Amino acid sequence: MTLTTLLRCPAAETGDGAADEPATRSDTHGDTGPGAGAESGVAAGPRSGGRGSSDARGSRERDADALAVASFVLGLVGLLVMNILLGPAAIVMAALALGRSTTRRGRALLGLVLGIADLVVLAVLFTASGTVSWNFAG
Repeated sequence: MTLTTLLRCPAAETGDGAADEPATRSDTHGDTGPGAGAESGVAAGPRSGGRGSSDARGSRERDADALAVASFVLGLVGLLVMNILLGPAAIVMAALALGRSTTRRGRALLGLVLGIADLVVLAVLFTASGTVSWNFAG
């Protein structure tokens, strides 16, 4: 087997547009027997280029779902601690999730409500005691 045989791509010579597929064993050895069709480079499944748009859409939906869950968790935790940071973060993440059409719309809306509640708790604490901290001692 020579170097030119390894580098030769039959698809590039025929111009059928499949030049990006690698040469298979039957292409380099010239097998033409009954089992050669299974290794001829004709794939039974979809090509990697054909599913790019569906993968991108699925990835975007997963990202939106993750944002919805994160906004819910941050809003919930923000009611107890660090509501000055977690409340606005929950609101922003919920807005992004809703803007990206999440499948977990209820969770995103709940994260938005909890984020707003974090800011309300912050405002109440600040007006009641003049500080942004919990004080259980009275």
